[in-house]
Amino acid sequence: MLKGSRSGILKRVQPVSIHGQLSLDIFFTDPEDPDGQIHVVRLGPEAVPKHLEAGDRILVDYLVGVPVKVARATE
Repeated sequence: MLKGSRSGILKRVQPVSIHGQLSLDIFFTDPEDPDGQIHVVRLGPEAVPKHLEAGDRILVDYLVGVPVKVARATE
């Protein structure tokens, strides 16, 4: 996928500190298979909306196959 988005259901957000720099691991599943494989993306906190909770529907934006942003899905 050169550029695109992938929808998901948020399972959890895990803060990670690497050499003092905060990142967030976003764990999510496919909305059509909520009990299926869990996918993980790691992003900086500036690319993730605040107050996400497990069960929220999200949209993960990719550029050249790399996740660049997470947003709440609007339905």
